[in-house]
Amino acid sequence: MTPGLDRFDPQEGQGFTLPASRDYDALASGFRWRLPSLYNMGVDVADRWAAADPSRPAVIEARADGTRDILTYGELAERSNRLANALRARGVRPGDRVAILLKQGAAVPVAHCATYKLGAITLPLASVFGRDGLLYRLADSGARVLITGAEGVAKIAPIRADVPALETVLSIHGADGSVEGLDEAMAAASPAFAAVPTTPDDPALMIYTSGTTGQPKGALHGHRVLLGHLPGIVLPHGFFPQAGDRFWTPADWAWAGGLLNCLLPSLRYGVPVVARKDDKFDPEAAFALMAAEGIRNAFIPPTALRMLRAVKEPRRRFDFALRSICSAGEALGEETAAWGREAFGLPIDEAYGQTECNLVIGTASGLGIDRPGTTGKPVLGHRVGIIRADGSECEEGELGQIAVARPDPVMFLGYWNNPEATAAKFVGDWMVTGDQATRDADGYISFVGRDDDVITSAGYRIGPVEIEDCLIRHPAVALAAAIGKPDALRTEIVKAFVVPKPGFSPSDALAADIQTFVRERLSAHEYPREIAFRADLPLTTTGKVIRRFLRAEA
Repeated sequence: MTPGLDRFDPQEGQGFTLPASRDYDALASGFRWRLPSLYNMGVDVADRWAAADPSRPAVIEARADGTRDILTYGELAERSNRLANALRARGVRPGDRVAILLKQGAAVPVAHCATYKLGAITLPLASVFGRDGLLYRLADSGARVLITGAEGVAKIAPIRADVPALETVLSIHGADGSVEGLDEAMAAASPAFAAVPTTPDDPALMIYTSGTTGQPKGALHGHRVLLGHLPGIVLPHGFFPQAGDRFWTPADWAWAGGLLNCLLPSLRYGVPVVARKDDKFDPEAAFALMAAEGIRNAFIPPTALRMLRAVKEPRRRFDFALRSICSAGEALGEETAAWGREAFGLPIDEAYGQTECNLVIGTASGLGIDRPGTTGKPVLGHRVGIIRADGSECEEGELGQIAVARPDPVMFLGYWNNPEATAAKFVGDWMVTGDQATRDADGYISFVGRDDDVITSAGYRIGPVEIEDCLIRHPAVALAAAIGKPDALRTEIVKAFVVPKPGFSPSDALAADIQTFVRERLSAHEYPREIAFRADLPLTTTGKVIRRFLRAEA
């Protein structure tokens, strides 16, 4: 065992220097980023541990029937090397995009590490996406390769001809016509691979994020994004890692929260990650999994936490031993936080960020940074301001917009092929979030609300335009608008207001048909759970829907 690798050592590795203190102010004043001139996420996540302890568990695939498979760090390094060679043999070069459409499992970090080692860019795609959502992202990104399974192969079959840049599809379930088998491709490739010497600023990862205008935008990140996330993992999870730590999240690993708040940082620190391929979140099964697999650290979005509340007496019924819990994606709420402290026997730390700049505000109960009703303080290494429209900082208690100062290692490099949208994301050196908040005299930030129309549902940020574009493709829909309606479980649900075409009459059957239409084409989290039929929509003089009127009506 290599000294200093089994637990967190502030001087070990690359990323940042953390003084030996348990005081937030002392930590903040002594904090220093340590970004190397060359850095590759794939090498850092897989190869460093493979050299130190190849038999160490990296991913534990746990199934509902109690069986499990273990991917070791030695296997992660070798398989990612083989896949990197296989991708290179199929023409993938640095800067090319490799899409990953997979549920939680060992193949996901293998695909990520292989792509990073190759100097290419991963494009994580959520398993809930339908064909329209996949078509847009694959076409806009110009992805050359898709790594998926049988379910993904079926989804892209009708659209593959519309994505000419997509030259190769590799399936974890084997070859099928024009689809190649992933295992067969790796078996034929060499286990030795010299990683491309990337810099922290070289592009490595692109996640599409939704906005209120236009289609989703690809937020492009450099290799530095992993190093930038480390303070936001180490402190909220009790100076992570500690001996015996084991991480789990129910969040899709294609989401920034699942990937960057759990999977990659855990693997980077040598902590095993438990994978579970569930089609739907089952609260009882979640508690049983935490007990059976000895989960010590968890990232659980607020919606999942609210669903866990349905389980009676979990501490009595399930022998789990969690050490830390963190939540993000939407406001946790004081009621859920209080329940969590009782149900788990420990506080739930909360984090805030966006796909473009994730994990920049949070609580850290182990440091005493935990004030009910607030989102916490800036995470170490990030300068967060509450600013006015002109970029000046607000006074204490003054409502303003949350903004993050550049440069920052978790900040995106820009939107894919969209310099105009990238420029609009900044006011001077502030990256603006579109979220409103206040800051008190002690530096605590309290989230108030959004100043845009993005819908936050079950942790997902959903842009109404993509939903509306899909709605009007239905043969019965003339006009449509989508808004977020407050919901106790999901924070918001998508509600659609629809103007039917002549010849179509409003009915429950028509509403159900429209819902199915959107769900099959976009995703299960984007379809409208409520539909209201109207004779017209409130519009501005330039023809834009006035969504605030619809939100008030909902």
